[in-house]
Amino acid sequence: MSVLLVMILFFTTAFVHDSVQQSPDYLDEPLDWRNRSASHRDGQDDRLHRHGHAKRSVDDFSDDERHIYALTLDPDSKFKLSWTPDFQRQQVKLHVDISHSAPQSWFALGFSDRGDWPGADLCIGWEDWKGSLVVQDAHVDVSGIIHVDEHHNDCRRASYSRRQDGLASLEFFRSFDTCHRLQEEKDYLIEDGTVHVVYASGPGPLYRINGVSPSDDDVGFQRTRLLKPPTGQQHQKTNDPLHALLIANVQLNIPAQETTYYCRVVRLPQQFIRMKHHVVQFEAAIQEGRESLVHHMEVFHCEAPPDETIPEYRGPCTDPNRPESTRVCKRVLAAWAYGAGPFRYPPEAGLPIGGPEFNPYIMLEVHYNNPTIRGDWVDSSGVRLWYTNHLRQYDAGVMELGLEYTDKMAIPPGQESFTLTGYCLPQCTAVSLPKTGITIFGSQLHTHLLGYRVVTQHFRAEDGMELAELDRDNHYSTHYQEIRLLANPVKVFPGDALLTTCWFDTTDKLNVSLGGFSISDEMCVNYVHYFPRINLEVCKSSVSWQALRNYFQFVNQWDKQPTSPSNGVSDNYHAIEWTRLRAETLRDYYSMAPISMQCNQSSGERFPGNWEGLASPGLPLPLPDTRNNVKPCESRDDTQDEYVPD
Repeated sequence: MSVLLVMILFFTTAFVHDSVQQSPDYLDEPLDWRNRSASHRDGQDDRLHRHGHAKRSVDDFSDDERHIYALTLDPDSKFKLSWTPDFQRQQVKLHVDISHSAPQSWFALGFSDRGDWPGADLCIGWEDWKGSLVVQDAHVDVSGIIHVDEHHNDCRRASYSRRQDGLASLEFFRSFDTCHRLQEEKDYLIEDGTVHVVYASGPGPLYRINGVSPSDDDVGFQRTRLLKPPTGQQHQKTNDPLHALLIANVQLNIPAQETTYYCRVVRLPQQFIRMKHHVVQFEAAIQEGRESLVHHMEVFHCEAPPDETIPEYRGPCTDPNRPESTRVCKRVLAAWAYGAGPFRYPPEAGLPIGGPEFNPYIMLEVHYNNPTIRGDWVDSSGVRLWYTNHLRQYDAGVMELGLEYTDKMAIPPGQESFTLTGYCLPQCTAVSLPKTGITIFGSQLHTHLLGYRVVTQHFRAEDGMELAELDRDNHYSTHYQEIRLLANPVKVFPGDALLTTCWFDTTDKLNVSLGGFSISDEMCVNYVHYFPRINLEVCKSSVSWQALRNYFQFVNQWDKQPTSPSNGVSDNYHAIEWTRLRAETLRDYYSMAPISMQCNQSSGERFPGNWEGLASPGLPLPLPDTRNNVKPCESRDDTQDEYVPD
């Protein structure tokens, strides 16, 4: 611990408190489940809210629909990936169909930490000069050159083939963890969370694949979650009568720019105003041919009094002319990201929507990704909510964990890895959770542009025991947002602690980054979905006001930085000349300084008690590298590796 940090903490100690003082238009039409995944066409009119009785229950899907996943890799739909994870044998089967319009002399599929071609771990199918089709394990060096792995072949049961219809295909099986630890042969670890899938193709003929260096135009990547949990084991069939509510854009002309965030506010149909319903599933409704255009979508509830009218805005989310009153549309109801399947609620719970106390306005936000800058895209995609008026046993709730949205938390510039932790302290769960606890079944980790890793840890604070991590994403990207169903729902009891930690990279930043709501600000949160719904809506923290004042006073008096009590928080952070030592000192100070807690009820009011100046919990740090769904190498039974399910 630096001398500077010790001196700052000396100023702060007197302020620590370690205990709480408790004292539209819509169509009523039957829904044909045979067409439930069919894309709606360009001729859609402006009637967004479609509903009708479902022909089947929401859980009556085939095993294939549950366990075989698909993803279009490129904007022109030349490369289509499908995969099947096998958790018992710790491996995944990957298959790519390659269009006849694409180069087929060679095709590479693999993984890298952030989607970069340099450093990628690959399986390559290629045609040699004799006309033979072979598959080889390879990696890419820092210069972008392909090198065949001479020591191991982790592309098992592999084939590269061409069909009579002109399609080519690459197929192989890959262990989640190949257990190759040496730097020169270090393979990518496939974990639960975001995976950056990289691909490349090129012309031939080739004498050998070693030494090939494709151009930037021939490589690409997509983000997805390869290790999706087998949801079929978690849900039982339900006979609830279901209706579909489609929230979508209509004949929207997409601008000729790479990134567009488009927002649309709509009013729910009349039946939602009269009566509460339960959403039991949501899914993407992507217009046919727009699969590579729609990057991710979110549906937000407008958190306002039930009788307040919200303007039905349609336009860019960042438009300066967007009505200010639409800014209340920020509580997440549903989130989908490219490659994600349907999100299904547990059979005992549903997301409440509607009723006399529910504001009837919701907002759709769609992120369009148009890397080829096409100007002729027209889209009518959106999100489909499945709902019922047969209420389930429990209302599902959404709780915010992590850091407050405040400029009290800062990330200095020039940092490869700067961590911030938000606390949901035992004092808060003790006064807000029922004795029987709550069950968390879904998680949406969230940062803005600088975050690259997020984890939420779970502690049973009374005995200091760390339980299994609630959720982790070691390759997080803000460009891949989805609510993830947990493979193992987590039971949280009164007195438990939940810590959400985010890693940020500011190497390209010249100025300090602060917490806040803007995309240029930063966040570190986890929106967890749970049941039964309780009155605790926010369980987040920040450094206490007094500790922050002490910090600014100290760096002014002892480190000669131009901070001042008369300046605001943002101005003081920007006044500091950031060095590596000052950045490390701030990070360590955050981890030890007293905390201000947001232990907030649904009304926005805090639970009774003193939530300022609480001691940070003495829980074990640094964080362990726990990997959900991936067994350690020493526990694997490699004798099963050659058996692969069809």
